[in-house]
Amino acid sequence: MKFQQQQSQKQQQTQKLAMTQQLQQSIQILQYNTEELLTFVESEALENPLIEVRAPKLQSDLMKSQSPASQDNQTIQIPDVQISLFEYVMNQIHLNYRDTFLRKIVLVLAESLDLNGYLRVDEAEVKAQLQASDIQFLDGLTLLQQLDPAGVGARSLQECLMLQTERDDNAPELAYLILEEAFEAIANRQFQQIAKKYQLSLPEVQNILDYIRSLDPFPGASFGDNQAEFIIPDLTLMRDGEKLNVVSNRRGQLKVNFQTKYFERLSKEADEETLQYLKEKQQRFQWLEKTLGQRQDTILTVGEIIVERQKDFFLNQSGALKPLQLKEIAEIAGVHESTISRAVNGKYIETDFGTFELRQFFVNKVNNEDSSADGIKLKIKEMIDQEDKNKPLSDQKLVELLANDGEKLSRRTVAKYRENLKIPSSAKRKRFD
Repeated sequence: MKFQQQQSQKQQQTQKLAMTQQLQQSIQILQYNTEELLTFVESEALENPLIEVRAPKLQSDLMKSQSPASQDNQTIQIPDVQISLFEYVMNQIHLNYRDTFLRKIVLVLAESLDLNGYLRVDEAEVKAQLQASDIQFLDGLTLLQQLDPAGVGARSLQECLMLQTERDDNAPELAYLILEEAFEAIANRQFQQIAKKYQLSLPEVQNILDYIRSLDPFPGASFGDNQAEFIIPDLTLMRDGEKLNVVSNRRGQLKVNFQTKYFERLSKEADEETLQYLKEKQQRFQWLEKTLGQRQDTILTVGEIIVERQKDFFLNQSGALKPLQLKEIAEIAGVHESTISRAVNGKYIETDFGTFELRQFFVNKVNNEDSSADGIKLKIKEMIDQEDKNKPLSDQKLVELLANDGEKLSRRTVAKYRENLKIPSSAKRKRFD
């Protein structure tokens, strides 16, 4: 009796393991883009003679930003994620910022980015060309530097590392300040001097330096020129006046068919071992067909929610996107945030004014570009004029004080405004008399 119970337990454990493997594959399938999915399904077909794969036909010409209705049911293709840094930055500008004078400044600055992501431009020349004030130029530069990849738009290595540190919530507490005030000491490996100045132990300094070494000095280098790799949009946006409808782009999706006649013919003549093999392959096909359907349903659901939340953009594409996070979509869809992440990476939606990757519609809230920079600068100057000179206000403290006053700015923006006012850093303002 005990032996039978042990045998039963062993069988249950085996079934649980098999289910876990299928679950892992289902998660991978959701994450695959069209090309990766095709590779996976074709590998399944090689191992399963009962599966027939009908892959979409890729066309050699590039048809980007054309109306789906005008293409007579042809499959729209766009380059895979291997796009240039310039294109990546330009897409973000058009998606995030409204058509204002500040966006014009950002666009001009983006044209002067080198392949490593650094800004190589004569600032005086740009100001004269656009007839922009110092404040307007600074605001435009700040908007550029808020884009991805972190560090883009930097004018020096020091600024590049500071931009990355500012956006990293896990950065060591004093990393930004040390980069700002002791960059030359870092370069000259004056570790004891840094430790003494910031009242740190040498191991703490070493930890900060290790972090700084982990930053990317060439944030744009990972991008390349467009390659002749194409993908097919997963979704299509149909627009009828103010009504928006998202549908699966099934005409371009790969399809799997079960070879029923072949299965029936082999089953009639099969021995017990062969019959068991055929049933296993049939079950594998059923799982694959179901998983592919669930994948497309998940992408469609996520696409519908995104379009609803970003409705203003799709109705008037010149507008900026609203702040949107993965967590919000996950709560609406009733799934885990990681599922949403997998469902948007490498998945595209075609519209009558362009084709976009779903993940591009997730944006963090940026500084209000319509805020009065002059007014904010005046507040900063007043705060610094009234500070205790023995304990001057750091840029982070200024951020907190401004937030209490209803002005939400990043530390880097406050630092830029302070620099524009020609006010030195807190360390240089400190007096001991």
